[in-house]
Amino acid sequence: QVQLVESGGGSVQAGGSLRLSCAAAGYTVSRYCMAWFRQAPGKEREGVATVDSDGTASYADSVKGRFTISRDNAKNILYLHMNSLKPEDTAMYYCAGAWWSGNLCSRAYGESNFGQWGQGTQVTVSS
Repeated sequence: QVQLVESGGGSVQAGGSLRLSCAAAGYTVSRYCMAWFRQAPGKEREGVATVDSDGTASYADSVKGRFTISRDNAKNILYLHMNSLKPEDTAMYYCAGAWWSGNLCSRAYGESNFGQWGQGTQVTVSS
C-alpha cells in the first residue's frame, strides 16, 4: 500500500524558514516525478515545485528563489525547503507522486498528473 506522509509544517513569522518532509512507503521517490502543492483557504490547489527522477527541479514563479525541492533517496523522503516565507505562503501543503517520469515533470503543475497524495501539513506565516 502506498503512503505519502507529510510533516514539518507549523507557524512561523514572515522571513522565517521551514522544511517540509514527505516520507514515502510503497513508493520510490527517486523513480518518479514528484511535486509539492499547496491550498490556501478559499483558493484552488496550486503546484509549487516539481522534481523529476533525474533530479531536474522546477518552481512556480511565486516561490522561485525562496523554495527548494529535494530528495533523500536513501531515506525515501521528499523535502521542501522554504526560506523567506511570506504571509501569502500560508496554506496546507501536500506532496504528490506520479507513476511516470520525464520532461513533462517540469510543467506538471496540474493535480491530474499525480495519482498519489499525502494528507497535508499546515504552514502558517504571520506578518
